[in-house]
Amino acid sequence: MTRTATVEGGSRAALAVAMLGFFVVALDAQIVNVTLPAIRTSLDASLSSLQWIVTAYTLMFAALQLFSGTVSDRVGARRAYAIGMVLFVAASTVCGFAPTMPLLIAGRAAQGIGAAMITPTSLAIIREAFTDTVQRGRAIAYWAMGGSIAAAAGPVVGGALAEIDWRLVFWVNIPVGAVALMVLSRVHRSQRRPAPFDWFGQVSAVLALGGLTYAIIEGAEFGYGSLPVVSSLVLSVIAGAVFLRAQSRGAHPMVPLDLFRSRYVAGALSIAFVTMAAFYGVVFLQSLYFQQERGLAALETGLLFLPMTALVAILNPLVPRLAERVGRLVPIVGGQLLMVCGLVGLCILPPDANVLLVATLMVPVGVGGSFTVPPLTSMVLDHIPAERAGTASGVLNTARQMGGSLGVAICGAFIAAQPTFRFGLQLGLGIIAALLVVLAGMAVHQRGRSPQAA
Repeated sequence: MTRTATVEGGSRAALAVAMLGFFVVALDAQIVNVTLPAIRTSLDASLSSLQWIVTAYTLMFAALQLFSGTVSDRVGARRAYAIGMVLFVAASTVCGFAPTMPLLIAGRAAQGIGAAMITPTSLAIIREAFTDTVQRGRAIAYWAMGGSIAAAAGPVVGGALAEIDWRLVFWVNIPVGAVALMVLSRVHRSQRRPAPFDWFGQVSAVLALGGLTYAIIEGAEFGYGSLPVVSSLVLSVIAGAVFLRAQSRGAHPMVPLDLFRSRYVAGALSIAFVTMAAFYGVVFLQSLYFQQERGLAALETGLLFLPMTALVAILNPLVPRLAERVGRLVPIVGGQLLMVCGLVGLCILPPDANVLLVATLMVPVGVGGSFTVPPLTSMVLDHIPAERAGTASGVLNTARQMGGSLGVAICGAFIAAQPTFRFGLQLGLGIIAALLVVLAGMAVHQRGRSPQAA
């Protein structure tokens, strides 16, 4: 076998590994939602427990992404990917066999840690395998396509598997992970680079986010003045202060705070946070709405999500081209306003509205959110130095995942605190819609202040 053939084989293996990793991570973020009512019945779970099934995964995914990038540099992307995938598969096995809610939630948190390891390392493997920029761009496009397909298929696959047994949605990760690890053996070894850990920053970030999430979710059940909830809020504030001090005074900060001095970067992160809160909030609420309020089966619910998720997957690759033609502000603001239309429509629908009409109004929420991500990424990269591009991208992705985690927590808290499911849904989605309108107005106000924004 020639050296060229060996290199090409290694590149194909690297792309396959990266795509499988991102596929399984994206699939697991969506596949579980439609199984929540079945889990509730099987394990006698409360609403707050259902929220933790979703947020435990996204919370750890969000909090550990930047840390995982440092691990990848220190031990090599290939080894870090293997560690993440083994953890992800093991955690999926625990979730599939979990006899109680606490064990299931712990497994979901472990899945999130594995996902946080897999995502940045899969991109690093592509970066190492493809030295030509054109080929690398194509490889990243395929990588993104795998995630889009998984996100689109997740609700339908989850609904179909839930009709048999909800535990299958976790077991499906095992063969995919096993194939990824087998193909990984054909990927060339990665280089190791010295990269110091920001231990104070990482631990304090997890405690701050975890404390805040606990207070939001459990406050609706125990009362926001109860000792556990107040204690978690105090912990969140103290940990947040420690995090800010570690980032401002530390020798190797995980999140350099001077990134936020640019109002464009701060605005982009805010928009990314709220748009993901809207998307994840709608997926969580509508999964419960279709099955608990309208009495639909899990598969029927998954199929009702298909128009929204499929259109997101189809339109995602077209958004950068649109931004090149009309500028970045148009898809960002247009996407936000499109989400607002969908959210308002879901709020004002009568309780007995046709479920197909409900599914139609979910489409603008998904499509509008997909319109914002590529131009927001470009906006962030345009306003930071080139040597900080990796850190800035990680911060943006972290903001998006944090938005998804807290979006589910907040929307679920509104439902638990209100007398009816419908009123809680209207309140949660209405507040998110109002935030999107405010952020869209701020984005328009900044128009013309930067040549990259126009």
